[in-house]
Amino acid sequence: MKQQYNQYTEEDHLVWSIMYQEQMQLLEKRATQTFLDGMQAIHFKPTLIPNFERVNNALKSMTGWEVYAVPGIIDNKPFFELLAQKKFPATTWMRSMQQLKYIEQPDMFHDVFGHVPLLSEPYFAGFLNGLSEIALAFIEHPTAVELMARVYWYTVEFGLIQENKELKIYGAGILSSPGETVYALSEAAKHFNFNLDSILETPYVKDTFQPQYFIADSYEQLYHHLPLLERRIRELVDLDISIKEGQAFKIKSLLTVVS
Repeated sequence: MKQQYNQYTEEDHLVWSIMYQEQMQLLEKRATQTFLDGMQAIHFKPTLIPNFERVNNALKSMTGWEVYAVPGIIDNKPFFELLAQKKFPATTWMRSMQQLKYIEQPDMFHDVFGHVPLLSEPYFAGFLNGLSEIALAFIEHPTAVELMARVYWYTVEFGLIQENKELKIYGAGILSSPGETVYALSEAAKHFNFNLDSILETPYVKDTFQPQYFIADSYEQLYHHLPLLERRIRELVDLDISIKEGQAFKIKSLLTVVS
């Protein structure tokens, strides 16, 4: 499908404008500078819904990525197949004025505002591409899919990063949520240094603020952890461990027992 840009209504553009400007006031000093720079590089406008064609022209010249229109949430396999092709799946519909504060399923504001600007960063874009290739290699194994979902959740969706000795937001789930933008950097939130094994051991939650956040030192750190991630997934799949959503376990203990 394609983005039917001329079909957006005045209300659609108004919703984007309200959410964009309110969120940018919160993110000015909280978001990673890479996100803020990315918004400028791909020509986001406060008052107009982004045009995918124009965004893609800019993105492709920087990292080879593009936004790919989808009708809504798609299954794991086509989702990771698109990411492996450097195509980020994004919905094209906007929430209504009555849904400004909360919406159950991700709309275009989450998908595009939250995710797309960071695709201009080469190491992060490479991490997302590598993550998808690993996921596809094990897509038929439920345990591997659950573990990959945890990594995606605690990095791409809800990751924090150290930037010039300050804690900043890069996860799209936080960047597109006013409440979590404030909470994630507050003293009430639990913060841990990025550790791949810890992330793989930690189930995630939906429909509430995250009980913990993992802090990356840099986007290079994420990218350079891809070989370890693939090794860990392969080791656990070879053990034929069955892990259910929401189940915690100790990777180091499991691997030590069989080593």
